[in-house]
Amino acid sequence: MRGINRVTLVGNLGKDPELKIVHNNLSVARITLATTETFRLKNGNLQSQTEWHTIIAWHGLATLAASYLHKGSLVYIEGKIRYRNYEDKNGQRKQVAEIVADQLVILDKKPNDLLGSQIEE
Repeated sequence: MRGINRVTLVGNLGKDPELKIVHNNLSVARITLATTETFRLKNGNLQSQTEWHTIIAWHGLATLAASYLHKGSLVYIEGKIRYRNYEDKNGQRKQVAEIVADQLVILDKKPNDLLGSQIEE
């Protein structure tokens, strides 16, 4: 049986996307996305829990994200989770989880040419 690596997120950007051009003129955007879940505690009070996700978009998807998204934008993202290891400045080995996006839908309620349209890699 084959495995499935699929992630679906709906959330708001924590800051504007960071667009970089890397070797061979490839565009890559780093997007910080917050997802908030609200639930009721036993005592009846509402509790919210926010998780932060790092989204990586490549090529045209990166360019479009950098052009049309901004801090606070509401987006739907589909992609796959990737783990990456690196060494920090102190030589400590770190592991990070990133979502490599292959689909993005802008859900903002503001007028926008791409509002509600689906962008795929």
